[in-house]
This record gives sequence, structure tokens and C-alpha cells, in this order.
Amino acid sequence: MSNQVQTVDRHVPVPRDAGRTGGRPTMKDVAARAGVALKTVSRVVNREPGVTPETASRVLGAIEELGFRRNESARLLRTGRTATLGFIAGSWTDPDDVAVYRGAESIAREQGYLMYSGSTDRDPAREEGLALAMCARRVDGLIIIPAPGSHDYLGSEIEAGVATVSVLHPPELAGADAVMPDARGAAQAAIAHLAGHGHRRIGLVGRPAGEQRTALRDGYLQAMASAGLPADPAWQALDAAALADAGLPVTAVLCASQSLTQAALRALAARREGPSAERRVAVVGFGDFELAEVGSPPVTVVSYDPVRIGYTAGQLLLRRLAGQQGPPRLVQVPVRLIARGSAEFPPW
Repeated sequence: MSNQVQTVDRHVPVPRDAGRTGGRPTMKDVAARAGVALKTVSRVVNREPGVTPETASRVLGAIEELGFRRNESARLLRTGRTATLGFIAGSWTDPDDVAVYRGAESIAREQGYLMYSGSTDRDPAREEGLALAMCARRVDGLIIIPAPGSHDYLGSEIEAGVATVSVLHPPELAGADAVMPDARGAAQAAIAHLAGHGHRRIGLVGRPAGEQRTALRDGYLQAMASAGLPADPAWQALDAAALADAGLPVTAVLCASQSLTQAALRALAARREGPSAERRVAVVGFGDFELAEVGSPPVTVVSYDPVRIGYTAGQLLLRRLAGQQGPPRLVQVPVRLIARGSAEFPPW
């Protein structure tokens, strides 16, 4: 025989409106409807032992009839947590940012967290205001696709216990974990692929070198050096629009993002209609995108999974919230080159 003490309440039929005090139903309302003690309702709601199956069934029935919902805010207040996370995107028009959010929101939902979200349009001041507003609302953690510039403003929040993960770009933020595609590996794969087709003058379509240091640019420089190829400073941050110029000094380019790849393709389409039509420029994009397979020619890319990046960022964040210690971690998601036609020809 079990030594566990069980609460048994004598069931007394009550009217359907018994105990209702108006407004949202409370545990007191549930207790009155079920004809049990308030402590019994608390045990059922919190899945504690000591309640007979018959009594638990009656309480659950009253909960369903009344539409009772436990006050999560009050419960979480006692734990010092809010079960909310913040997600800050660079732009909701960027497919990568949206996919990363999907991955992060997926694991947050699985683990019972709600997520605030917003975007910065790559504006550092807007990012700071948004991040601090989320911290003021006591989010337990932040996932940020960082804008260029310093993130020192978050130092005190991290010290106060706000777990933070930077995604897609290298963090300029002490104390934050990070999840990124393997940008250096991507650059090495792209440069090796283009060099294998005879290209020696290979440029990088990306942000100006002084704006933000990127892992892809570092990988590009390393890969060019490893291949014994020159890397003129003028080639390291080409403007996509410049690819239409008849005097373009390179025969191939690596584009640093999906949007830059698409901008480069538009510029090269104009080039094909001008005096340099016979001078085809090979293109490899960093990051796959919709319709890349149906272009003319289809676009060769170094692909990665942004949903996986978001999910991994969420995992890191939740592990920190669960008490995982240690220095900031950098997780690099694998990449793979997909040859489709836009880079598989020799230089002019």
C-alpha cells in the first residue's frame, strides 16, 4: 500500500455560475465550480502529487468549463525570469534574416518562450534603442543580427545576466556567443572553384573595407594568398553597380550576400547588352536564394542553412539560461558549393 497522502474532497454539486467573481476566472472560481479546496486546484494546476484521479478529473473539467488560465506572470516573477526572448533582425526584407528568425522562434516555442522581435534597417542607433527597450522589458536573452559598429552598450546588460547571441556576422561584442556560416570556408571554396576554371583576377563584391570587418573578406584574402593570386585593394570591396563598367579589372567575383549577388547579376545583365558583351564575368554568390536555379545562367553559390543558424542560436541561448558556464562560443555552420553555371567558364 502506498504511503503517499492523497487529498480527497467530497464532491458537492454546485451551480455552473458558482464562485464566479467577474473578469478572468481564478483558481478560487475553479475550486468553487469543482467543489474542492483551493489547495487542491493548485496541486492539479502545478502537476503536484496528492490528488486522486477522480478529483483531478473534476478540477480539470472545471478549468475547461471556465476557460481558466494560470497567471504565468506571477509564477515567473517568483523565479526571476519572464520566459521571453528578444530577436533583432537587420531587415525583414532580407530572406536570411527571416529564415534565421524562423529557426530561433521554432526552438523558443518548443521550450515555452515567447519572442519579441524588431528590425534595425542596419542602423546602429536603432539597434541600440531596440535592444535596450527589450532589456527594459526584462527579456531573458537576446539574439541579434548585428548592425555595423560597437555594441558596448550591451555590456552592462550581459553582466546583469541577459544571455546574448550574435548571428550571421562576427560579433564586436565581448561576452556574446555567436553562430555564423563558415564564411572563411565559403571564401576558400569559391576562390578555389574560380581558380580551377582559370580565373586569377577575382574580386569581392561587398561592403567598403572600413565599414565592417567581415569573416568573408578575411577568408577571401587568405584564399587568394593560398592560391598564389594577387588581391588588389581595389578588388576587395567592389560595388555591384561597377560590374557594368567596360573597364572592370576582374574576370570573376565572389558576392558577399544574397542581395549583393542579385545586384551584381542585374549589373552584369546591363553589361551583356553593352560593348563588353563578350567579356563574361564569372559569379559565385554567398548564400542561396529563391530563383537562383532558374537564372540565365543559373547562379553558382556557396550555400548554408539560415534556419539551422537561428535554431542553433536559440539552443546556445537556452543553455546559457539553464546555467551553462564558460567563455563565449563561436559555432560555425557548414557550407557547400553548388555549381550551376554562372562561374563555370574560363576568363576572357
